[in-house]
Amino acid sequence: MELKKSKIGILGGSFDPAHRGHLAISKEALRRFKLKRVIWAITRKNPLKKTSSQSLSIRIKKCKKILKRITSIKIKFYEDKIKSNKTVDLINYLKKSNKNEIYFLMGADNLINFHKWHKWKTISQKCNIIVFDRHGYKKKSLNSTTFKTLNQKNLKFIEFNKVNISSSQLRKI
Repeated sequence: MELKKSKIGILGGSFDPAHRGHLAISKEALRRFKLKRVIWAITRKNPLKKTSSQSLSIRIKKCKKILKRITSIKIKFYEDKIKSNKTVDLINYLKKSNKNEIYFLMGADNLINFHKWHKWKTISQKCNIIVFDRHGYKKKSLNSTTFKTLNQKNLKFIEFNKVNISSSQLRKI
């Protein structure tokens, strides 16, 4: 008899800073895909960006403040434990026990450059990729190399009531 796997959502990123858009897609994923929990897998530094504007500890504190008493969303830092900041290594680590079914959550803006991520095709084979529409990114993301290449069975594009905010906008304030 096969044990039922826990459905876990992973929202990775530098959260520089975390904002209500991260919270909105996490809540939508919990509801729509009946996830047990969502993990905000915070990274020291986005491999495709130069630096983070705030320290890791400040970013973690700000994530905790946004989440307040929301127990279905956890903040985790895995890089020291898995000795990597690569998404594929995190997914391999979380799947090691074979108890989890992984739903990797991302905004449509990330889908545009997903084909530049380390072992991006392997990521798509090991988990469900859930892409949330973001204001101004739908057309580019649906025309992206990733969207055109991957099997739509394990990549879902979700349209929902978007929160028109981004970390880069907040850093400019």
